[in-house]
Amino acid sequence: MRIGVPKEIKPQENRIGLTPASVKTLVSEGHEVLVEDNGGFEAGFENDQFIKAGAKIAKDAADIFNDSEIIVKVKEPQKVEVDMIRENQIIYTYLHLAAARGLTEGLVKSKSINIAYETITDDNGRLPLLAPMSAVAGRMSVQAGAHCLEKNQRGRGVLLGGAPGGEPANVLILGGGVVGENAAAIATGMQAKVHIVDKSESRLKQLVEIFGEKIIPEQSDKIDLKKLVAEADLIVGGVLVPGAEAPKLVTKNMLKLMKRGSVIVDVAIDQGGCVETSKPTTFNHPTFIVDNVVHYCVANMPGGVPRTSTIALNKATLPYLIKLANKGYQKALDEDKNFLAGLNVHKGHVTYKAVADVFGYEYVNPRDAIKN
Repeated sequence: MRIGVPKEIKPQENRIGLTPASVKTLVSEGHEVLVEDNGGFEAGFENDQFIKAGAKIAKDAADIFNDSEIIVKVKEPQKVEVDMIRENQIIYTYLHLAAARGLTEGLVKSKSINIAYETITDDNGRLPLLAPMSAVAGRMSVQAGAHCLEKNQRGRGVLLGGAPGGEPANVLILGGGVVGENAAAIATGMQAKVHIVDKSESRLKQLVEIFGEKIIPEQSDKIDLKKLVAEADLIVGGVLVPGAEAPKLVTKNMLKLMKRGSVIVDVAIDQGGCVETSKPTTFNHPTFIVDNVVHYCVANMPGGVPRTSTIALNKATLPYLIKLANKGYQKALDEDKNFLAGLNVHKGHVTYKAVADVFGYEYVNPRDAIKN
């Protein structure tokens, strides 16, 4: 198959869909790979590295979309890219459709085949292609939050780990999944006081086994969330409902309880955010203030460390891409129910129920869809 890798064009998105090492593997399997000129430059991958791996360099995105059977990206297609997608073309990337009505409509209209990294599962119900970027975002969230707490960033002027004679900051992590665990790793390493809220008692026990007395586990149905929010210096929102819009756990009214200059880092912003007052921001303008609370809502946080993120992401995405290219999408998806869970939009039909429900589309079972 001919696989195309366009340069990412979302603001401050510097990752790329494939590394030179991944290209080499795909070429060795008999596939042709097209990479847009300087597509990997910001992630530290030069054109010469891709050429040496066996790729051909395309002058622009139009050539990539015109000449490729599979498009491999990192972030969801932007409007100009959606307009270039061809009927029956396979799009393999993060989509986050439940928070993107316009994109969903565009992909339905294109009659393309859209496989979302974030809804592919494994046998334990986990999300193996989302996990590496969730880990990066979780770690970055605390770094970003610590910076935003500085007075020159309009924060409270507190050091996350405190200092001799001073108390450490209170960190409240909403969600004990991959984001939450990795946020806790950094926050506890910085010696902050860390509360982790999750609905699963068994997951909280796992986190206690990992972090011991460095964290305070809080089961969501047994706590006063308003009290925890009021006491927090930094809140990290890491709640995920696979493929669906994130629940709004922190309401606008709760913000009035928070300390002046406290910080919210809403990692769930890709799925609409778990804080009512959140809205997507960029690395150029990462924060805004509501009710004296600093909000950091960068929608592509791992894009800030593009080399680390691209390498980590490729380790997860490449095995599925090889199946897709070697077998064709129908056989690859039909043989693997976990891979099939990644099919969100297929030839004009919505095949992921959470997306169909939120936007009022008729839901088509993905297994039925791929037979056509």
